[in-house]
Amino acid sequence: MESKGDHKPLILAPAGNREAFMAALAAGADALYCGLKSFSARMKADNFTPAELARLVTFAHEKGSRVYVALNTLIKPDELQQAYGLVRTLARHIRPDGLIVQDLGAIELAAQAGFTGEIHLSTLAAVTFSGAFDAVHRLGVHNVVLPREFTIDEIKKAAAACPAGMRLEVFVHGALCYGVSGRCYWSSYMGGKSGLRGRCVQPCRRMYAAGKDTGRFFSCLDFSVDVLVKTLLPLKAIAAWKIEGRKKGPHYVYYTTTAYKLLRDEGTDPKAKQAALGFLEQALGRKTTHYHFLPQRSFSPANTGDHTASGMLVGRIRGGGKNSHIVPSTMLLAGDLLRIGYEDQPGHQLYRPRRFVPKRGRLHVRLPGKLPPKAAPVFLIDRLEPALADKVRDLEVAFEEVPETPAPLDNKKPKLPKCGTRRQSAAEMHVYRTSGKSSSARDKEVGIWLSPKATDRLSGKQAAACWWWLPPVIWETDAAAYAESIAGMIARGARRFVANAPWQIAFFDSRQPPFEIWAGPFCNQTNCLSIKVLAGMGFSGVVVSPELEGPDFLRLPAQSMLPLGVVVTGNWPLCLSRIKPEGLAENLVFSSPKKENAWLAAHDQCYWVYPDWRVDLSGKRKQLADAGYVRFFHLVESLPGHVTLKKRPGMWNWDAGLA
Repeated sequence: MESKGDHKPLILAPAGNREAFMAALAAGADALYCGLKSFSARMKADNFTPAELARLVTFAHEKGSRVYVALNTLIKPDELQQAYGLVRTLARHIRPDGLIVQDLGAIELAAQAGFTGEIHLSTLAAVTFSGAFDAVHRLGVHNVVLPREFTIDEIKKAAAACPAGMRLEVFVHGALCYGVSGRCYWSSYMGGKSGLRGRCVQPCRRMYAAGKDTGRFFSCLDFSVDVLVKTLLPLKAIAAWKIEGRKKGPHYVYYTTTAYKLLRDEGTDPKAKQAALGFLEQALGRKTTHYHFLPQRSFSPANTGDHTASGMLVGRIRGGGKNSHIVPSTMLLAGDLLRIGYEDQPGHQLYRPRRFVPKRGRLHVRLPGKLPPKAAPVFLIDRLEPALADKVRDLEVAFEEVPETPAPLDNKKPKLPKCGTRRQSAAEMHVYRTSGKSSSARDKEVGIWLSPKATDRLSGKQAAACWWWLPPVIWETDAAAYAESIAGMIARGARRFVANAPWQIAFFDSRQPPFEIWAGPFCNQTNCLSIKVLAGMGFSGVVVSPELEGPDFLRLPAQSMLPLGVVVTGNWPLCLSRIKPEGLAENLVFSSPKKENAWLAAHDQCYWVYPDWRVDLSGKRKQLADAGYVRFFHLVESLPGHVTLKKRPGMWNWDAGLA
C-alpha cells in the first residue's frame, strides 16, 4: 500500500567492524545493520560483542541513525537457549531498532523476550512472490528484504501488493551469490560449512572444468543499481535501499553510502550523478552489473570473461623473483591492502605497500613463500585514506564519551511447546518429476513436483492419491501460473501438498476443503520453535532441513508439536539459481580440482545444480524411526545419460560437525 507524504527510503549501510560502523556514520547512513559474534549470516565479519554493540547503538542513535541487528542464521535444537539469551540481551540492554531474521523460531524468541523493535525477514527466508506478504505479515514481520534476483517490474508489483503496516527493503549494491538466498547448500554439502548458518566457504567462486573449457562459471560480478535507483523512488512501500558488504572495510562502506545518498537526494542533477558513479567506481568492489534489474536487458553476472575476485583489479605481477613488481592502473597509498592472485590458487597472499605509488608507477614487491603464477592479478581490496581516517578518528573520539553499558547474557530458557507422544506408522514416499516415472506397485505414497508446464493428464483418483510438491522457489512472475495449477489440482481432487517455502501456505488461504499440507525440506526447519510457528500457520507436518547433524536429527522429534519426516535418500541439489552460467550447457558435467562432479538441470524458472552422488541416510533409518520420524522421503531425479553416480557415503552433515 502506498503511504502518503514525502517518501525518502533509508540508506542502509553494512557494518562488519567498528571502523566500518564509523565510516557509515561519517557518510551519513540513515541506518546500519550489523551482527553479533554468533547467529550472524556473515560469521567471517568481525562482528560485535553485546557490550560493544550496546555502546555503538547508543552512539548511532545520538547521531540520528537506526541500527538493525542480524540474527539471521538457522538455529539448531541445542542452541535455542543461547539464542534466547542474546535476544533478551538485545531487548533489555542494547535496544536496536530491529532484528533481521531467517529462522521462524527467532520470531518466537523475540516475542517471548519482549523485543519491541521491528522484525525484518532476511533474503535467506526466500520470500519470492508478493502473494506471500499477508502470511508473512500475520507473523508480526514489519519488513521483507526482497531477493536480489527481482526485476524492477517484480519490485513494483511487490510494492503495490505490500500490506499496510509492512514495508520492503531492496538491495541496491554489493556481492551476488550464484544461488538463490536460502536455497544454496553447496558449502554445507561439500564440507559442513553451512551458508544458512553464516559459514559459507564460497565453493561457487572456484575454478571448474567442463569438457575442454575451464572457468569460474558460477562466480558472479557485483550488483549495482547505480543511476537506475531513480525508478525505485516513486515506490513508497520501499523503506530502505540496502548495501551488501558486512565483510567489507570502511572505504567501501563510506563510498557506497555516499554514492547512494547522492543518487537519492540529488539524482536529477547530472553532476551529482557523475560524482556518485565516481564514488562507486572507487569503492573497491568487483566489476558491477545491473543483473536482472531491467528485464528487457537482463544480464548473467556469472561471466567468465570478467574478473570476479573481491576488490578492484589494479594490475598484474610482472617480472619474477626479486624483480617482481606491479604497474598499477590507479594510485596506491601506503597501507593499502592488496590481494595477489586468487584465494583458491597457489601463491595467493595479501600485501601492503609501504609508500605512495602513482598511477602507472612501479611498486616492487617482495613475496614470501610460494610465488603466485606468472601475471597473477593484483586486487586492491581495502584502504583508509587520510581524509576518511580523520573522519573516523573524530567519531572515535566522540564515541569514547559514550558510557559503557552492561549487557549481561542470562541463562533463562525459552518456553518450548508441549509435545505429546504421537503413535503413527512410518510411511515411505518417493518423489518424482512426473507421474510417468512413479511405480504404484512400489510406492505406497507418491510425491510429484507440481509444475505449470506439466502435461500429465491424471484422473481425479490419481490426483487425489498423490502428494503435490511445490518448488523451493516460485518467482513473482510465475506465482499466478502456480496458483492456477494448484487450483486445477484441487478441482480434480488433490488434497495433499508439500510446500517448500513457508509462505506457500498462502496458495491455500481461500480454499475450502480440508488439506494436509506439510512443510518440505527446503523450508529449512531446524528447531521446535520454528515448527511451532508453522503449526500456527496451518501446516500438518514438517520435513526437517538437511542442515543438521545426527544428534540434532535425533533430538528434534521429541520436541516437535507436529509429525516429522526426513529425506533419507535422493538427488539433493547443491543450489538453485535464476542464472544460467555463460559457457555451461544444461546436463553438461563440470568438475572441481578435487574431481567433485555436478551438472545443471532446468526446472521451470530455476536451474538446479546436482552433484553426482546422492544423499543416503538409509543406514540411519531405524535410529530415525526410533527417534519419532514418521515419514521417510526419497527424491528421484532423471540423470543425464552420460552421468554415472559415484558410490559415496552420502551422509552429508550427519557426522560432519556442522558449523
